[in-house]
Amino acid sequence: MSLPRVAPQSSPSEHYQAYLTALAASAFAGDIEYSYGSRLAVATDNSVYQKLPQAVLFPKSVSDLRCLGELANQHPLVKFSARGGGTGTNGQSLTDGIVVDLSRHMNQILEINVEEQWVRVQAGVVKDALNDFLRPYGFFFSPDLSTSNRATIGGMINTDASGQGSLVYGKTSDHVLELTSVLANGECLVTAPMTLADAQNSARQSDTLGRITRQVLATCVDKRAAILAKFPRLNRFLTGYDLEHAYNADEQLIDISRLITGSEGSLVMVAEAKLSLTPIARHKALVNVKYDSFESALRHAPRMIAANATSVETVDSKVLNLARTDIIWHSIEHLITSVPDKDMLGLNMVEYNSNDEVEIQSRIAALEAELTAAAKDGDHGVIGYQVTYDKADISKIYAMRKKAVGLLGKTEGSQKPLAFAEDTAVPPENLADFILEFRALLDSHGLQYGMFGHVDAGVLHVRPALDLCDPEQEKLMHLISDQVVALVAKYGGLMWGEHGKGYRSEYGPAFFGEELFTELRRIKAAFDPHNKMNPGKICTPVNSSDELVRVSDTKRATYDRTIPAVFKEAFAPAMECNGNGLCFNYDVTSPMCPSSKITRDRRHSPKGRAGLIREWLRLMAKEGLDLAKLESGKLKANWWLRWQNSRSGEEDFSHEVLDAMNGCLACKSCSSQCPVKVDVPEFRARFLAIYYQRYMRPFKDYMVANIERMAPLMAKMPLLVNSILKLGLVQKGIEKGLGYVDTPLLSVPTLEKRIAGEAVPFDLDTLEQLEPDQRCQYVLVVQDPFTSFYDAQVVADLISLIRRLGLKPVLLPFKPNGKPEHVKGFLQRFANTARSSADFLNQLHELGMPMVGVDASLVLCYRDEYSKVLGDKRGNFHVQMVHEWLLSLPDSAWAPFEHVTPVEQRKPFALFSHCTEKTALPKSEQQWQSLFARLNQPVEIVAVGCCGMAGTYGHEADQKEKSLGIYGLSWQQAVNRFEPQQILASGYSCRSQVKRQENFQPQHPLQGLLSLLD
Repeated sequence: MSLPRVAPQSSPSEHYQAYLTALAASAFAGDIEYSYGSRLAVATDNSVYQKLPQAVLFPKSVSDLRCLGELANQHPLVKFSARGGGTGTNGQSLTDGIVVDLSRHMNQILEINVEEQWVRVQAGVVKDALNDFLRPYGFFFSPDLSTSNRATIGGMINTDASGQGSLVYGKTSDHVLELTSVLANGECLVTAPMTLADAQNSARQSDTLGRITRQVLATCVDKRAAILAKFPRLNRFLTGYDLEHAYNADEQLIDISRLITGSEGSLVMVAEAKLSLTPIARHKALVNVKYDSFESALRHAPRMIAANATSVETVDSKVLNLARTDIIWHSIEHLITSVPDKDMLGLNMVEYNSNDEVEIQSRIAALEAELTAAAKDGDHGVIGYQVTYDKADISKIYAMRKKAVGLLGKTEGSQKPLAFAEDTAVPPENLADFILEFRALLDSHGLQYGMFGHVDAGVLHVRPALDLCDPEQEKLMHLISDQVVALVAKYGGLMWGEHGKGYRSEYGPAFFGEELFTELRRIKAAFDPHNKMNPGKICTPVNSSDELVRVSDTKRATYDRTIPAVFKEAFAPAMECNGNGLCFNYDVTSPMCPSSKITRDRRHSPKGRAGLIREWLRLMAKEGLDLAKLESGKLKANWWLRWQNSRSGEEDFSHEVLDAMNGCLACKSCSSQCPVKVDVPEFRARFLAIYYQRYMRPFKDYMVANIERMAPLMAKMPLLVNSILKLGLVQKGIEKGLGYVDTPLLSVPTLEKRIAGEAVPFDLDTLEQLEPDQRCQYVLVVQDPFTSFYDAQVVADLISLIRRLGLKPVLLPFKPNGKPEHVKGFLQRFANTARSSADFLNQLHELGMPMVGVDASLVLCYRDEYSKVLGDKRGNFHVQMVHEWLLSLPDSAWAPFEHVTPVEQRKPFALFSHCTEKTALPKSEQQWQSLFARLNQPVEIVAVGCCGMAGTYGHEADQKEKSLGIYGLSWQQAVNRFEPQQILASGYSCRSQVKRQENFQPQHPLQGLLSLLD
């Protein structure tokens, strides 16, 4: 038996196929994708639901949106759902029709008017990207949601998003001045506030706008009394179609845009928006108030609101404890310190903004006096507080709060906190009692949960932990939803205060009542009479027999529960993905998933790749495959059969998964930056090991996997090897035959010649005979193939640095690390290599001498991949990074250099850190900075993402264009800001990429440090 092919389970239906064929032949200029992988990538969002669409369209303009709508008039069964960042927590953009994704191309800022304080943008612009553009002008777009680094303006409009500070700044709808939208039939609709008289004139027209305006007047004006009687006065009252505010009775204005904001794409596709801007306050302060219980934090929050705070955010102890285990905690631990002898079980983050520095200091002083007294007397559960005025620090604290959503998914076990009743809204004065009853409800079901939210607006995010792979717990989810709906009604609130209805639309009729719900349906019919726009969400057109979506609809777990437990365990990093989408972070200076940034393709992201792997596992399980046989290679076909399979061009979903995995740079930023630690390189390696049991491996994979064995041999005759590699014919042959470009040259002279007489010869017997006080004088240098054979001067300079510090360097014999084998999925070989290297390094560990390595990707492999593949057999050896070892030295080692000062008027160094290093070791940049500070040398930490090289990725011919594109996202501009001699780059791949692009090679930080000592 050999590994079978994995066939996709569905293709677009016949009538959708006909539509897509016609669209491809039309004037539509955007992208049309209907591969199984593309559809899977948008089959989930940040909710528990899963719905496979027929296709994904990526329009480039309003004309494209009109084109796809006009053509749909000839295909009545075609349905659409617009999509932005895919951050919805209730399945708002999911559909079994066609997804129209505006985030890939329609993401431009079109116009800004500083005098009138507005901006015009396309719907696919990310919220934080807009604010980065506005900041130099002194403005920001104020609705502030936790997913702001990937949520789009179009998505914010469709959910009427709000967030922190909404009492002051309002919701998205409060800032929408005008919308340009496209109806299902392709007509363009421009909406802005108009006088009641103008609306009445429009209503007399026979066109589409006239039809819509007539219904708006009939519903929002004529039914005004019923609307006001039904809707409670809440800051976060999200109705779906905002019937109350579409008519401004005081100013006699009609604003159809108010119906579109919050409509979840069920009325139109929003293409462009004109938005009002908010001036950035010159002064800001944040008071972190610490409590002995979460209830104390909730009950004390109204006092903070009464103190005229701009916003009051709260998190419970569960969220705080999860944050402490995340990469983000290192940046804020000094801002939220523990209180001696007290357990901090709740936190209120109270923000004040002002343009008057004296005023804000006065307000803070008054609050401090009150909190000091409370902490002293034990009032209100206050146990302490901290104040910061630093805007950068405030942003870091809010980053932790924003990451709380994802962090909740990090809890251990099969039960995970889920979003389905997480945006309840009640009057703030009722919040504490409501939450206590909510807690009692969840406790009665024996559930764990985490809480955080906006106590100033009465909105709290509560996520009960459930395992939806258990059908009984899926039923429990529905039961809890029903119970929460009743509970919020009891406290004068509603179930959906912030995140929209989505699959909770089934509760709409009961909440609105027959009269007003019928009015919603009439509004829907006026905009979308044939129910083509996101059908089933919010309501259906009047006189339609179509049904609403329900909480009990198909969930991701419906598919996941069919995956055997052994598969789930083996591919745990993929199964853990909860869809929070932090990997879609637009910020090019963030190291998170460079392939996603350069392709703007959801498949090429940790979330996309995890989704593909889960489906691949499900389909393999349907074939009845045994994981033990897969892992052992017993299903590996013989050479001839693999060669035939590779040439057959057979349809196999595995090929789509392979394409997504090959786009991964294996930088491992996801394993640290993702809140739930989705480690793509880990499950990618496992996938490759299995995939190539059926198909032929490309020869270049063998070249990479064997680089650690080939490099020492080639280094015996470097001049000859380099002269051959420089030949144009050879370079062309390597590119055509192996698929590699810009092959690096070996170091000349070799490392051995560079350090001749500088290092102590390695002799284990001699080292073992040394006394303990003698051993402390030695440092063992662990080699890696890249620096030792291709950048040897760095290792030579490390030897010199060790000597300069009065210690004795020992260059260990080169032992393969195995990282290249792991990257290419040679897992059995990697396990053998790891075992051999670990045995050697554990033997040296007994000497008690520090072991130091230069390249982060190799050193960290000893810590991460070795632990996973060897388990307890890894042993206790520890290889340090250079900066870790330098920090461990006693002050006496630095004493001879305390007088050292930089050359007069020397410019500061600029530190460009390796993405693997700064995500796995988040304090590394500051630690290098502190080391240089000992020698009075300033170092600027440069914010950059990935350089695009990532080991061999940048040398692969089919990836070179993307590699250079990634470099251009952040590195190119940053490098050009400095002179070559200023730049320090800690990664070998980073230095190689700069050399390829800029024709100079930066120094490693250790070389910069050595230059000061010399």
